[in-house]
Amino acid sequence: MFVDQVKVTLCAGKGGNGCVSFRRERGVPRGGPDGGRGGDGGSINLVSDENLHTLAFFRFHPINKARRGAHGEGGNRQGKRGEDLELRVPVGTIVREEDKEDILFDFISPGVKYLIVKGGKGGRGNASYASSLHQAPRESEEGQAGEEKEFILELKLIADVGLVGFPNVGKSTLISKISAAKPTIADYPFTTLVPNLGVVDVDEFRSFVIADIPGLIEGAHLGHGLGIQFLRHVERNKILLHLIDVSPYTGRDPIQDFKTVMKELEAFSPRLVKRHQILVANKIDLLKNEKDGLKDAEKLARDEGLPFFAISALKEKGLRKLVNEIAMTLDQLKEKSD
Repeated sequence: MFVDQVKVTLCAGKGGNGCVSFRRERGVPRGGPDGGRGGDGGSINLVSDENLHTLAFFRFHPINKARRGAHGEGGNRQGKRGEDLELRVPVGTIVREEDKEDILFDFISPGVKYLIVKGGKGGRGNASYASSLHQAPRESEEGQAGEEKEFILELKLIADVGLVGFPNVGKSTLISKISAAKPTIADYPFTTLVPNLGVVDVDEFRSFVIADIPGLIEGAHLGHGLGIQFLRHVERNKILLHLIDVSPYTGRDPIQDFKTVMKELEAFSPRLVKRHQILVANKIDLLKNEKDGLKDAEKLARDEGLPFFAISALKEKGLRKLVNEIAMTLDQLKEKSD
């Protein structure tokens, strides 16, 4: 199950209560107070894990609580500290409080730990109240409550390349041919219902991650089709690979499809249309005359100022040139950012 947004309630442990106790020992008639303090409550930490790719755990565990601290005891024995709770999240998860837009934390790399709610402090025992003027205190403190808050966890897949386009233009076929990803492939719309990630090996020392984003249609930003629920995963992509179907059998205009998807991207976030893009015409194996069939697509690429590639993902034609172009572009973008 792919889950990329959840609401969770996280409760840190309460601190243990302090103890009221007096030393009772033979030969020590006035032993004085010896009540220990309570243990601190356990905190909750979120830890990013590169082996996780979904927030499904929190769908079935929306409320998570850390252990409370033990109460203090006589003999100046402090209560045991409550055990901290560590919850794993996928790399790419952002954290924010419910009803707030500010991002508290962004897990952009694996193995990062973030203290999200802190356990309550243990209460003082009566031994800590003793003084020269107050030699037999009977006061103690209750442990403090741990933090309890509601959060929204949102996963934005971290991929170098985002694969966008209308349903059935061949995105799943392409990612299955250039990586080890095995998405569902069929000749009907919306076979891809969740984003798929694939690692593309360029050579022995270079690789990049590509994300297959479920197909967009006109009105997606209004909730049509699969809506724009998965476009959050495009926001981190360095390159958008825009796939169009140039075969004559769809009954659609690939140029209009491109413009429609661009409008939907802009409706979601104007920044997306400013990302580096590559226009890819797919299914050229179905063209009777490849040269004539690609004229409109080549003109579109020139008008938009985009690099253009013609491929057949199914027949694996033109894929090596495309992969090399993506790798070279990623290297250039990295140099600019450095």
